[in-house]
Amino acid sequence: MEQKTGNQRYCRKCLTRDMVGKEEYFRSLREYIANLDPDIKADEALYEERLAVCKECDLLLEGMCRICGCYVELRAVVAKNICPRKKW
Repeated sequence: MEQKTGNQRYCRKCLTRDMVGKEEYFRSLREYIANLDPDIKADEALYEERLAVCKECDLLLEGMCRICGCYVELRAVVAKNICPRKKW
């Protein structure tokens, strides 16, 4: 859901993987996730469930949680992590 502020555009409800034109910037983030030790990663179903919750959150801004400042894709991929609002 892209919104405009003056001449700037920002994506309020997007994850970094959904942002067009920023592929190179977020490539290392996706590589980091792909190379995490499988023992600490959440399984794919749980990861996608967490991201779906984050995408509906009013505090998601350009892939970042406005409560803690993390990229939600990084927080959601680690099995032991929790949402700062305890939504997952």
